[in-house]
Amino acid sequence: MKKNSLFLGLLSLTLIACYSPDPFVADYSENSGSGSEEIAIGKLFPVDGDENNALQTCNPSVSQDTVNFPASMLWLNFTKLKVNKHDAGYSETNVRQHDRLTVSDTANNVKWYLMRDLSKGECQFQDPEWSTHPDFIVALRGQDPDGSLKCPDVLDFGIFAVRTADKAKFWFYDKGIIETATPHLWVDPSAPKASADGDASTVEGFFGTNNVRLTYIEGDKDPQRKIVFVDYANGAKSIRLKKPAGREDWDIDSPLISPDGNFVVYNMKNGESTWEAYIQELSENSKAIKIERTKNMTSEPAQPHWFEFRGRLFVLWTDFPANTSKMQNKVKLLESSVQDGSAGRTLMREIRLTAGAPSDVAVEWVGDNRVVTTVPMMGGRSPDGKFLATGTDNAYLLKLP
Repeated sequence: MKKNSLFLGLLSLTLIACYSPDPFVADYSENSGSGSEEIAIGKLFPVDGDENNALQTCNPSVSQDTVNFPASMLWLNFTKLKVNKHDAGYSETNVRQHDRLTVSDTANNVKWYLMRDLSKGECQFQDPEWSTHPDFIVALRGQDPDGSLKCPDVLDFGIFAVRTADKAKFWFYDKGIIETATPHLWVDPSAPKASADGDASTVEGFFGTNNVRLTYIEGDKDPQRKIVFVDYANGAKSIRLKKPAGREDWDIDSPLISPDGNFVVYNMKNGESTWEAYIQELSENSKAIKIERTKNMTSEPAQPHWFEFRGRLFVLWTDFPANTSKMQNKVKLLESSVQDGSAGRTLMREIRLTAGAPSDVAVEWVGDNRVVTTVPMMGGRSPDGKFLATGTDNAYLLKLP
């Protein structure tokens, strides 16, 4: 099914990675949050402080649960934390890199978290992403490849989903997954709510349905790396997607499943400073379709996300200045000098998708690009459309005007 691969467990990764309830009245305070600022682009709220610099707040993923976690984002920590309210289980001392998953709000209060369990050999987490379903988060867990409770430099990774309601876990793979797998999860939005009394060892018992889809990246290095798609409603059949033509030697970054479960959007990278974005149907012989760089864009699309609103579907992405060396937010966005687009912008364009159609009609753009904001927000847009998230050296939630 897959290749067993071991990667260095202490690499400082900065992969990013993110639908449709009615709008809500968010439960947040306009005056809360350390250093929040009302500006022309909206209101920025620092997450995990605004002074982390190289101590990153990475893998930002805007909350898909507007009922239990409105105006919030999921993120992965380094060794320094600067949050506000939290319970006693969320220790701010002896913090270790990637030792917890955190969901915090615009007041920088911790609303939910999951700590690693050293007694079970859990050394660190990687690549957390909110699933397309509000009740589930997917991530990687690293452990000693020899099965001990130690945490050596070389780790073996597995893929799990966690239910936010009770923090129960479901293991798709316990081991044999690469550290840069960037998994994403789709769960049938029409499925009944999963019961805590269900058999958590089965897909249907844990998720409330077997109509569940998973994507992740496999392969030690290029050109072996490919996107794997697993369809649990079809006997957990897995397929490998074909890479874009002429890009077989490029790396793959953060595939995200569309709200209907039939497509992925992702970046291809040639080193750190060259990238492109693609959309591809989740089928064995599908062709990757490039998101073209239009004349009003300053770079190829970076960190693309889906955004669905009242039956309309959009692709959201960041573009960066021409001299940008990485798809990362390296600046403090509260500084007014970077709020004019000089550090990057967030764009969006409406799209129509038709699964099973010829490639020339499977993806149809509607209208032109629109600038959502003149700062780079790489962690997706909330289902109500009101908030964007971003992270890397510093993390923020942006409430749009």
